[in-house]
Amino acid sequence: MEVNQLQRTFLEYTAALFREGFLDSQFTQLYQLQDESNPKFVVEVVSLFFDDSERLINDLTRALDEPIVDFKKIDAHVHQLKGSSSSIGAHRVKNSCLPFRDFCEAQNTDGCLRCLQQVKQEYLLIKNKLEDLFQLEKQIVAAGGSTNLVEWML
Repeated sequence: MEVNQLQRTFLEYTAALFREGFLDSQFTQLYQLQDESNPKFVVEVVSLFFDDSERLINDLTRALDEPIVDFKKIDAHVHQLKGSSSSIGAHRVKNSCLPFRDFCEAQNTDGCLRCLQQVKQEYLLIKNKLEDLFQLEKQIVAAGGSTNLVEWML
């Protein structure tokens, strides 16, 4: 595929992620921080988000498996996941944390378990979609093109 077609695909795919609510403007702001001196900034930040999210989801799973559920601990994990997803623009992950926190406050284990499943689903979706986006970005760069998302979106 030629560079122009790859770039068009990249832009269309990114636009779809925004349109479908997977990403919000924070993701664009993240790209604004990337430049020639740090061309992998977004990939590195998102990779840290992936690592952190997987750890938090595992912690939440274990905490909800305990015989006596510590809702304050769960809420702290959910709050951290909400903050990190918000910081990279993972809109649907962030939004799935909102009712989770409400169920923590109500000390509703069943509600928390349902929310955990929703958070896991949204996390896996955005992870796969961003990995696809970054793979496409690699192809564009390898073909000699640019993926300056910010310029294209302005």
